[in-house]
Amino acid sequence: MSTSVAVYRNIYTEDRFRQTFGTEAKPNGKARLRETLSKPCRCSRETCLHLLKERVPIFSWLPKYRLRKWILGDTVAGLTVGILHIPQGMAFALLTSVAPIYGLYTSFFPVVLYMLFGTGRHVSTGTFAVVSLMTGSVVEQLVPTPPAQNSSSTEAAELEAQRIGVASAIAFLSGVMMLCMFGLQLGFLSTYLSEPIVKAFTSAAAFHVTISQLQSMLGLRLPRYTGTFSLFKTLASVLENLPHTNLAELLISLLCLAVLIPIKEVNTHFRQRLRTPIPVEILTVIIATAVAYTTSLDSTYDVQIVGHIPAGFPRPRLPALQTVPDIAGDTVAITFVGYAVSVSLAMIYADKHGYSIHPNQELLAHGISNTVSSLFTCFPSSATLATTNILESAGGYTQLSGLFTSLVVLVVLLLIGPLFYFLPKAVLACINVTSLRQMFLQFQDLPDLWRVSRIDFMVWLVTWLSVVVLNVDLGLAIGVVFSMMTVVCRTQRAGCSVLGRASNTEIYRPIDNHNKCYEVPGLKILTYNGPIYYGNRSFFKADVNQLLGLTPERIRSQEKARKALEKREREAISTVERGVANTSFSSENSEFFKSEMSENEVQAVLIDCSSVIFVDVAGAKLFIQVCVECQKMGVRIYLANCNESVLKILTSSGLMNYMNPQHIFVTVHDAVVYIQQQREKPSENTMIWV
Repeated sequence: MSTSVAVYRNIYTEDRFRQTFGTEAKPNGKARLRETLSKPCRCSRETCLHLLKERVPIFSWLPKYRLRKWILGDTVAGLTVGILHIPQGMAFALLTSVAPIYGLYTSFFPVVLYMLFGTGRHVSTGTFAVVSLMTGSVVEQLVPTPPAQNSSSTEAAELEAQRIGVASAIAFLSGVMMLCMFGLQLGFLSTYLSEPIVKAFTSAAAFHVTISQLQSMLGLRLPRYTGTFSLFKTLASVLENLPHTNLAELLISLLCLAVLIPIKEVNTHFRQRLRTPIPVEILTVIIATAVAYTTSLDSTYDVQIVGHIPAGFPRPRLPALQTVPDIAGDTVAITFVGYAVSVSLAMIYADKHGYSIHPNQELLAHGISNTVSSLFTCFPSSATLATTNILESAGGYTQLSGLFTSLVVLVVLLLIGPLFYFLPKAVLACINVTSLRQMFLQFQDLPDLWRVSRIDFMVWLVTWLSVVVLNVDLGLAIGVVFSMMTVVCRTQRAGCSVLGRASNTEIYRPIDNHNKCYEVPGLKILTYNGPIYYGNRSFFKADVNQLLGLTPERIRSQEKARKALEKREREAISTVERGVANTSFSSENSEFFKSEMSENEVQAVLIDCSSVIFVDVAGAKLFIQVCVECQKMGVRIYLANCNESVLKILTSSGLMNYMNPQHIFVTVHDAVVYIQQQREKPSENTMIWV
């Protein structure tokens, strides 16, 4: 069954449409500024309550908490994630080049603070492998490991204090940066880290983490390399020192991997059937600690162990703020990575469960978390992939699950922590490596990415190679720059198309892709699928010249013929006024000009601006240039579908001095009907009939 639509209305130019359907004049700039500044200053109980709920979301969702429905899921999920935080916190502390106890601190304070200020109901914050690795690189640069391994306990304690001071300073500066970004409402900046960039970056960083943990898994005591090509330097150093492998630690690593990998696969494949995933990490830690204690692995086989873990809360102290000038550049990269990963994870699960995330509020939440936590000797934190996934799959509903997570970590801090004295570091290294499973599996997305968008595939590949070959922060910067370059290239090569009309409709489509759409005789309808600005004006001009045949020679020829015709017509008029009429040369000239025009039958050009999202000054000047050249050819210019900002810039740039303001139409069809009726010399009141 076919249906048809008939439309019978007036032809609308922009001026006529604005007069008929436009809104009233907006207040002037001063009035708008005064209203904008006075709005936040209006103080009332409702305003204060709304601001409190907006900035401290727990006051918004906690009164609406469904106790009977949600408490069991939040409790189970929170306890499960808390158990996982213990081994991962200690393991990721090794990536940061600090003692394991500081990983436990970082698994406690940010969790509590995000519960109060965060908007992600299924987000688990704490230690994250990539952020820890980037932080550890900075720590190693400023406080490198001394070559002598037989330093005294006093020197070792002083070295550890310096390292955690630098790591805490990075967390403090990162938090301050996020708070400044929140004050400037810069939450949108996370969009510059596109999904291909984030996935490629985390996947490549997983290789850095894995290679950096080889020395702990093999029992080698090697310096940690930083800077460009650090992955290859570390790998070469490990291969060179393979003969010095500690066989006991190698055996421990192989046993741990043999346990961790299969059980993690079971957790993944049977996640729908398991109420909670098997806590294989904490079980491995407990068993390995017990075995190391009973067999004295540290003294008998020279196995590296965690050592003393103090019980209780850390005393508040200022980070090493004197290092801020040295860490500022690296902290920018750490801040962007931590925030981008956190917001991306929050949005993924928010879309899945049907609620919204506020990026600027996330800046405030993570900014407060890092700033406050740094005062308690914590290193930078963010949302984590593994624990967030487990939190959601274990049945968590709200941020209240963070309360139970922090309680588990608190018990370990106050009571159980010292019992992990004999935990082998090789076990933590294995936990680090196996926690990267999701990042390695992102290679599975590449075939689909190639099929959907080869440009995004290239962004993924360039980012991955840059991070692996060069370094984490430098590779990320190259990935972002390359991604932005692809956007610029796509706007430069947007392409100009000729539109044709589908018969008996008001629908216009590119004739290259629609062979049953036909051009309107004597009219060339052009559309450009992108902005017109200084970066692509030359490409736009070249496309227009090619489609209209605006070569310099032809313009000069047509202009010369037109001027000759006008001159002879003026002479004919003066001759008639003297009483002598010579019509022969006038008709000859007219025929000559028409013959010149017959080479290209285009008598009018209509530019469809519906896809032109913005125009800058250079683009506006280009419009004027095209208009002047068409006038020299005797071709009239029309515009249609201009948005208000484009039309304002074109008008302010003086385009109306070169074309008739009444030649700017609301739609392409309005312009086409007007042009056709002008040829037929229509009545004054013209109408559209489709």
